[in-house]
Amino acid sequence: MTTQFLKKIYATHQVCTTCPSPTEVATFFDKLLGALFADFTQLAHLSEAAFVGLMEQLQQDLDRLLQQSPSQLGKVSQVTQAFFDAVPAIYNLIQDDVTGIYEGDPAAKDRSQVIRSYPGFYAIAAYRFAHQLHLLGVEDLPRIITEYAHSKTGIDIHPSAKIGSHFCIDHGTGIVVGATTIIGNHVKIYQNVTLGALSVNKEDAAIKRHPTIEDHVIIYSGATILGGKTVIGQGSIIGGNVWLTRSVPPKSKIYYQSRMYNDADQDTDLIIHKIS
Repeated sequence: MTTQFLKKIYATHQVCTTCPSPTEVATFFDKLLGALFADFTQLAHLSEAAFVGLMEQLQQDLDRLLQQSPSQLGKVSQVTQAFFDAVPAIYNLIQDDVTGIYEGDPAAKDRSQVIRSYPGFYAIAAYRFAHQLHLLGVEDLPRIITEYAHSKTGIDIHPSAKIGSHFCIDHGTGIVVGATTIIGNHVKIYQNVTLGALSVNKEDAAIKRHPTIEDHVIIYSGATILGGKTVIGQGSIIGGNVWLTRSVPPKSKIYYQSRMYNDADQDTDLIIHKIS
């Protein structure tokens, strides 16, 4: 390495002296999740006063992380207070997600097993907390939290996506939920599902680029649903490996026949059935 290169890299460290590291942000999330869900950690040895002290420490930790984020200067205490005021509601939402996973997976033995071992629970919980920070205008921390969960579970949920209650992720590895995705209540998705965007220019990043999934939809493994105008009607079932870039009406059942694309008559493999 040359001296010029070393000076260049050293200068980058001087610019980012106060940025919170991803490790610090991830530690905050894990401590908060553990404090709220007894199945996820061991805090039984703490007195009630010590537990209250732990929650106060977590608020101080978030304060410190926000103070290190330049975009949050000037409103740190308000953001921290608003976030922790929302924690009881987030907790209830996550409990509903646990119910959705438990009822949606016949293999789940009990709720404790879901909390202690299911990657879907961990990724959804990370999203719920990150989404609240996103709603409060925090920019970097939410993405760090969900990307940390992504690295541990293989489930990539953007913090700005809008997801309803009782969200069930079964298995989970390879799932992608894009930034402008809207998911209704009681939706169940399996591994390797992509709710993504058709390719757009950078200047169109603010438009809705990802699909809308209405209530009580099931999406099986390997399905790819793209586009901001694509709406999957409520009660629909999307079969495995389906590729969709257009909307389907409520109570549709979508799957591909096992036959090759016919270039002569422009026929596709797409089959749509109404659910009786």
